[in-house]
Amino acid sequence: MRDPDEGQGQHNAFDGGDRPARINSVLFVMNAPVEPIPDGTGIPDVPDVSAEWYRQIVESAAESPEAVRVLVDIATDAVAVVLAAMFVAAWWRARTGPPLLVARTLLVPVATVVAYLLSETAKGLWQEERPCRTLGELATIAVCPEYGDWSFPSNHATVAGAAAVALAWTGARLGFLAVGVALFAAASRVVVGVHYPHDVIAGLVLGAMVALVLPLPARLLAPVVAQVRTRPRAAWLVGRPAAEPADAPTVRLHRPRA
Repeated sequence: MRDPDEGQGQHNAFDGGDRPARINSVLFVMNAPVEPIPDGTGIPDVPDVSAEWYRQIVESAAESPEAVRVLVDIATDAVAVVLAAMFVAAWWRARTGPPLLVARTLLVPVATVVAYLLSETAKGLWQEERPCRTLGELATIAVCPEYGDWSFPSNHATVAGAAAVALAWTGARLGFLAVGVALFAAASRVVVGVHYPHDVIAGLVLGAMVALVLPLPARLLAPVVAQVRTRPRAAWLVGRPAAEPADAPTVRLHRPRA
């Protein structure tokens, strides 16, 4: 059996090729080593076109200015914070709206969590190795995740896709913004080198499909929201509808007598 310390390593683009290669390209699955595939063709369960796009994108990203690489590396993980802020904004705005809007808003994080759990389940069943490990000596912006953190589908893209569609149910403006954030989140996972393009596309589709059914449970939850709104202690969560403006006093005009 081949010594696990032998073989080529996967480099981070920040290394500039000077740091000693990480010994992570030879993996043992059921006691059998998995060798890197430099040309990206013939990878099981990976379309050749996806591997080729990955190679082209990652090579271009590695040649970008260092400031750009640092920014993308930070931004790809900061998307979760942006989406969380959008959740809070949607919830705060919905507190004075009708019960159905409040119900939809409260279910946004629920749909996102459900999508994430489905993505994790699919990862465990599919067990697709990360491209940064399979494709050999490609310099990537992000450090390749540990073995066992599978590639298909992308969790980041799944969560972003679910959040975008779920937020769209709460308002068009916020939904459009969330879609832009989701597309950036998915693309950035390829740019930093941790996912194939088909990983992020599948993640976006999975997340969107989960969130598309959000109006159904929201209709069931809306009467509960209306009932809970009558309790003062729950007002901080579900809010209260905006007070209707008082009717203006009626003014009667008398026609002067001739």
